[in-house]
Amino acid sequence: QVQLVESGGGSVQAGDSLRLSCAASGRSFSSYAMGWFRQPPGKQRVWVARVGSNGGTDYADSVKGRFTISRSGAKNTVYLQMDSLKPEDTAKYTCYAFTTAMIWGQGTQVTVSS
Repeated sequence: QVQLVESGGGSVQAGDSLRLSCAASGRSFSSYAMGWFRQPPGKQRVWVARVGSNGGTDYADSVKGRFTISRSGAKNTVYLQMDSLKPEDTAKYTCYAFTTAMIWGQGTQVTVSS
C-alpha cells in the first residue's frame, strides 16, 4: 500500500523553527517530485515547495528564504525545514508525491502564535 505519513507539526512562537518530515512507503519515489501544500484555517490549500528527483527545488514566494525542502539519500523521505515562522504560516501541511497522479498524505498541523 502506497502511503505518505507526515510528522513534526506542532505549536510554536513566531520566530521559532520546525522541521516537517514525510515518509513514503509502498514504493520508491526516487524518480518523482515530492513536495508540500498547506491549508490555512478557512482558506484554500496552496502549494508551498517541491523537490524534484534531481534535487532541484522551488518555493512559493511567501516562504522563499525561510523554508528549505530536501529529500533523503534514499529519496523516500522529504523534509521541510521551516525557520523564522510567522503567524500566517499557521496551516495544515500536507505532503504529496507526483507520479502519474497526485498522492497525498494526511497532513500535520502547524500553529504559530505571535
